[in-house]
Amino acid sequence: MARVRSHKTNFTAGEVSPRLLGRSDLRSYENGAAKLRNVFIHPTGGLSRRAGLRYVDSARGSGRLIAFEFNTEQVYLLVFTDRNIDVYRSGIKTAELATPWTEDHLRQINWTQSADTLLIVHPDVSPRKITRASESEWHIADWAFYEEDDQIRQPYHKFADEDVTLKPSGTGGQVNITASTDVFVTAHGGTRFRIAGRELEIATVISSTEVTANVKEGLVNSTATTDWEEQTFSPARGWPVSVTFHQDRLVIGGSRDLPNRLWLSKSADLFNFDLGEGLDDEAIEFSILSDQVNAIRAVFSGRHLQVFTSGAEWMVAGVPLTPASIQLHRQTRVGSPVDRTVPPRDVDGATLFVPRTGEQLREFLFTDVEQAYQATDLAVLAEHLIVAPVDMDFDKSNRLFHVVMGNGTLATLTVYRAEQVSAWTLQETAGAFRAVVTVGSETYVLVDRAGKLSVEVFDPEFGVDSGLGGSSASPRTTWGGLGHLEGQTVKVLTDNAVHIDTQIENGAVNLGAPANSIQIGIKFIHNIAPLPPVVSNIGGSQGRKLRPIAITFRLWETANLHLDTGRGLTDVPFKRFGDNMVDMPLAGFCGDKTVRALGWRSDDTSPLWRIEQDTPLPFTLLSVSTEMSVNG
Repeated sequence: MARVRSHKTNFTAGEVSPRLLGRSDLRSYENGAAKLRNVFIHPTGGLSRRAGLRYVDSARGSGRLIAFEFNTEQVYLLVFTDRNIDVYRSGIKTAELATPWTEDHLRQINWTQSADTLLIVHPDVSPRKITRASESEWHIADWAFYEEDDQIRQPYHKFADEDVTLKPSGTGGQVNITASTDVFVTAHGGTRFRIAGRELEIATVISSTEVTANVKEGLVNSTATTDWEEQTFSPARGWPVSVTFHQDRLVIGGSRDLPNRLWLSKSADLFNFDLGEGLDDEAIEFSILSDQVNAIRAVFSGRHLQVFTSGAEWMVAGVPLTPASIQLHRQTRVGSPVDRTVPPRDVDGATLFVPRTGEQLREFLFTDVEQAYQATDLAVLAEHLIVAPVDMDFDKSNRLFHVVMGNGTLATLTVYRAEQVSAWTLQETAGAFRAVVTVGSETYVLVDRAGKLSVEVFDPEFGVDSGLGGSSASPRTTWGGLGHLEGQTVKVLTDNAVHIDTQIENGAVNLGAPANSIQIGIKFIHNIAPLPPVVSNIGGSQGRKLRPIAITFRLWETANLHLDTGRGLTDVPFKRFGDNMVDMPLAGFCGDKTVRALGWRSDDTSPLWRIEQDTPLPFTLLSVSTEMSVNG
């Protein structure tokens, strides 16, 4: 029988997959854990109970959250729901406006921002721009391409076969246009065509082969010609799929009927797509042609213009990008989802994106050695946490990358590349996460709680979810304004002490004793369990019986420890527990707490201890030391 001691100094590998139970030789095993739920990991190695969620407002329904940064001091949260946007600043609603996007459309919208204008695209809805006029006045309008001498400088394309001809009845005024085969549909009314480079606007669709049109620029002649094209984006041909800004150009990636095509505007003239004579500052247009389908799903401005398609990832090179210098190079063959839009995000120069398989998170990163991009899977050791991601964003202030999953959980990746920290944890709540966005230094989530949608924000001052707090100069026993928690049993913190759980009735809570301050919300449970110990100096522990003797937890500002060492969950007391209140300061305990343990363990795939608690008070675990006996 050997007596050994193991030291767990950090959790910088995060929660790892159960498939790693046989790989104790890996560094990620040593620094990982079997379960890390509702905790955030620090770069120093320790972990803390996650910030609670402060209630902001009820939402009209499911949708998306988008950040709008007017300047460094004025940042807004835009809550997109069915045909509506609610605008918030610092958690206060300041405006609302009607939109054309239904709840179903919101899965596929894409967006980008420049100065005071937010551009939004969807393949089935004409693109819109949203502008801020004042704190309470916002406007939404259709895109307007640059117009000169009654000619619109927008992209054009011939969707018919090359041998299809159009024949005008004249060269000016209103003319009849006859096609050699079926070309026109009802939706062509009001759209622009070009014949031999001269523009005209369709007035009336008579049949699939004949229309009337108003000539905008005198036609060359009235003979039938194959030299014609129509506007690329229209009700008949669909609208842009993705959009971004790159090198002072507006970049449009794909459309409904041209899914593999890219359009770059004139330099410094964002809504002018005139190809002209191919001069350096003129617009650029080309298709992605390869041996596989490449429907563009997102365009992203990074070190290069990055194009994410359904089948691969591409780099558009050229410094600067000009019609003559532009080059397109396929980098990796991963692909992006086609049933939803999950915009890529930048993290320290790397672009994180969701692959088409939906069970990974990839890092698209340029390597100087190969002079090319690679797409490493950041979730390879925690694939069990990644379930069809639907939204994601990066909290730069806290270095937390949040990913909303299709099953309603929120996986969080703590990212410190220089310190080699890449650790996953999982956030769970009483309900389902639907969307996430970071606005300035605050991270907001859209949460579905039993069919009621709410906007909430991570707040380190809160230890509960969907929480509200308040204070009063004179002590009170009744606190109202809690209608969103009606009928629920909630956690209550009064004057920095934990009150017994209470039920909300008529939007209010009644306390047994008056209080000057209060915090009320839904409980959430943080859960920590280590991987089975590895005893390498005696040839390993696999197949041996283990008996924990003593476990020492190094804690920091921790108010409560609810621990299971094999005999069930029990409280490890720091201070006196009363009948209705817990006499526990928020500052908590700092130092080592040793707990004795008994009993032999024959299952060496189970953790020797676990922490599970819902007390809405601070908790930080820095390290763990375990003394145990190992039998033969």
